[in-house]
Amino acid sequence: MGRFRVRPGEPVPDDTGCGMLHVDMDAFFVSVELRTRPELADKPVVVSGGGPRAVVAAANYPARKFGVRSAMPFSTAKRLCPHLINIPPTSGLYSSVSRGVMGIFRELTPLVEPLSLDEAFLDVSGALRRLGATPASLGAEIRSRVAAEHGITCSVGVAKVKFVAKLASGMAKPDGMVVVPAAETLAFLHPLPVSALWGVGARTEEHLRRLGLATIADVAAFPPERLKKSLGVAAGEHLYRLAHGVDERAVVVDSPEKSIGAEHTFDVDRHDRASLALELLRLSERVGATLRERGVRGRTVSIKVRFADFRTITRARTLVAATDVAREIHAVAVALLTEHAPTGAVRLIGVRVEGLDTGEAGEQLVFESPAPRWRDAEVAADVARSKFGSAAVRPASLLGPREHGR
Repeated sequence: MGRFRVRPGEPVPDDTGCGMLHVDMDAFFVSVELRTRPELADKPVVVSGGGPRAVVAAANYPARKFGVRSAMPFSTAKRLCPHLINIPPTSGLYSSVSRGVMGIFRELTPLVEPLSLDEAFLDVSGALRRLGATPASLGAEIRSRVAAEHGITCSVGVAKVKFVAKLASGMAKPDGMVVVPAAETLAFLHPLPVSALWGVGARTEEHLRRLGLATIADVAAFPPERLKKSLGVAAGEHLYRLAHGVDERAVVVDSPEKSIGAEHTFDVDRHDRASLALELLRLSERVGATLRERGVRGRTVSIKVRFADFRTITRARTLVAATDVAREIHAVAVALLTEHAPTGAVRLIGVRVEGLDTGEAGEQLVFESPAPRWRDAEVAADVARSKFGSAAVRPASLLGPREHGR
């Protein structure tokens, strides 16, 4: 299976037709807590209530070497690893980080199916041409941004179908990526044990082994009518199709998108408020363009500021009328930063527009306004960028020194 893993500096397997990604955070709850306790990174750590009836919510990889697993009673985990370190869960922290991670996914594609706080399927098939990317490059971008913006790692599986993408992400752990070329799906699947098939639990695995079926290749070669007779028509047909790499499930978006945002993590912490305001402009441009592309507007603008110690604040303001204009979004974002963000070294800054609608209620009209039609200018810029690339039109303040002199 090693040939499917993407390693730095090595060629990426052919990902043509592999529009399905499965992204899974590594030891999510523990990883979130260890961001502010790096001295514990190499020690066995769990997140748990710690009481006599508590269970392990998550275990880091050093703890897993002792057999400690999530959902295990904490008392059992402590017996397996007497020097185990327990961190009590922090209320609200994990859902906050999860929203940020899912926000990264939705910046790349609207087709996101969260399975839990720490994993999701993404269908990037329609986003590839728009972003000028490949599935593997999007997987790499996700891994890089999750690490930079949230201080945790994730593993990514890239494949043609859901079932294979999820298997691939599991094999990529921790902190890796596995790409299964569409043409090599069966070569990837067939050596795996029958327990790897989606829906095969302990009882079904035992039943399959009584039939002499130990690997997925065995299931694929088994007469389908005998399989259906032994397991039932639905289950037999389901496993037979999976064994042949057939999984027609599409990504199911859980609910209409409620917000659109963009964030940036600085390579070096920023103190200067002028440079932060400039970054807010760049992010507002991205958010405004995405809003217009998706045909929605929002009434609430919020900013997120994460400081060097990972302390994070969010502040929001609701507008009189919904907008998709970057200049308006930026003005509110800068005001929020000026009025509410304390001074200090900033690690990450973000802008988000919430309360989305399609704007079918119409645009609020302002008569005899001397203000320029900023939305018209931004729409014209959208058209130019779609034809000539994302750098074709930008605000002058975002141009580099050399570009200013052209």
